[in-house]
Amino acid sequence: MPLPQREERYTYADYLTWDDGKRWELIGGVAYAMAPAPAPGHQSVCVELARQLATFLKGKPCKLFIAPFDVRLNADDGDNTVVQPDLLVVCDRSKIDDKGYRGVPDFIIEIISPSSTRHDRWVKNNLYKSAGVREYWIIDPNSKTMDVFLLANGEYLNRAYSETDTLEVSVLPGCVINLQEVFAF
Repeated sequence: MPLPQREERYTYADYLTWDDGKRWELIGGVAYAMAPAPAPGHQSVCVELARQLATFLKGKPCKLFIAPFDVRLNADDGDNTVVQPDLLVVCDRSKIDDKGYRGVPDFIIEIISPSSTRHDRWVKNNLYKSAGVREYWIIDPNSKTMDVFLLANGEYLNRAYSETDTLEVSVLPGCVINLQEVFAF
């Protein structure tokens, strides 16, 4: 089922005025309602990934953020794209401000649910590729699988992983993620 969306076109300035108690993302001026509270499997995967990444990043210049956290990919108030990835890592701290992040993160992770699968696999995948996100992970807690997309020459190269794998984060050399721990819920 697609996420509900508003039919009008909006800007980041419009987005800042919304106080309806819902979480929204803007992609090309189209407002997408965020899915309701995530399932326990989603939360467990998110917490374990955050734990492993935060442990690796301690004392390093890159910073981990967890949703809800606004990412303004075009970095100005007239922008019409604001996303809230489940997890993201940024290495240019100068782009962090009191409203979130202004620019393209180095690494984004989306944890899919049945209601967000199409949106994360197609809409956000194309958005992140065109914006220049160097590494994008899509994790499915239900099937205990993960797709890793690495940007090369403007295209994403894809590799699939399962719950028994370990992998190194390409943009964070030396950072190894144990998927058996990630999917142990």
